[in-house]
Amino acid sequence: MEELEQGLLMQPWAWLQLAENSLLAKAYITKQGYALLISDLQEVWHEQVDASVVSQRAKELNKRLTAPPEAFLCHLDDLLRPLLKDIICPGKATFSCDRVAEALILRVRSELSGLPFYWNFHCILASPSLVSQHLICPLMGMSLALQCQVRELATLLRMKDLEIQDYQESGATLSRDRLKTEPFEEKSFLEQFMVEKLPEVCSVGDGRAFVTDLQNLYVAVTRQEGQVRQQHQNAGDPQTSSSASSQGPDSQLLNQPEEPVFSAPSLPVPDREPPCTSGPVKRPQLSKVKRKKLRGLFS
Repeated sequence: MEELEQGLLMQPWAWLQLAENSLLAKAYITKQGYALLISDLQEVWHEQVDASVVSQRAKELNKRLTAPPEAFLCHLDDLLRPLLKDIICPGKATFSCDRVAEALILRVRSELSGLPFYWNFHCILASPSLVSQHLICPLMGMSLALQCQVRELATLLRMKDLEIQDYQESGATLSRDRLKTEPFEEKSFLEQFMVEKLPEVCSVGDGRAFVTDLQNLYVAVTRQEGQVRQQHQNAGDPQTSSSASSQGPDSQLLNQPEEPVFSAPSLPVPDREPPCTSGPVKRPQLSKVKRKKLRGLFS
């Protein structure tokens, strides 16, 4: 079951609109079972089951169907994949959700081998530790990463200002006045941002913007956290790495020639990690090639 927990953590969030319900969801399915996490931004629900539970529930809901649990898991994978990736598949399946007490039931209706297929995901309220693992910690990591990115961009702008200043001191003038900009002042920029932009960007709404714009960063942060956690485990238990590498093909996702349900995208690794601190900036030394390339803007 640890594989399901780790696999679910690495999945990005998807935005769902089921009738009047706007939800965030993520799922991970293997031959051994599945894990599902759903939130309406007020509460978070979770279900994680193994193959034996899948087999028993399938018998209760689909008395005319007889198949091993792997077949049902494979079918659930096929149904959830388009839903989580916002791919329109007319007539393939219908989804609805109901709240019963503190639980949330996600109902699925479809067909399997020409017969009706029904499935209910029984999600209970997620534990505080699970909410922290999938939301609080990744969001804090994302905030720190974005702050570092802002510092790097501010440093780059200051270097660009120094580059332009060098041209001006050499006697060059701008050939097009509309391209003229004022030197970048980080403090005044941040103050203006807080007044003019912050109210707009802090409107969370139904969570769709978070899913649309920030999932690559979310996946990168959770992957990094997972690597750090694995390194700590390996340092404490030398058998961890060998046992992990000995897992066979049964631990892989079902029926996935391309990728698992909403698998984490491959992210490029930079050649070097830029520093996050913003200290005094050295005056850039401009090469002859760069001078010639940018000379066109000045007369």
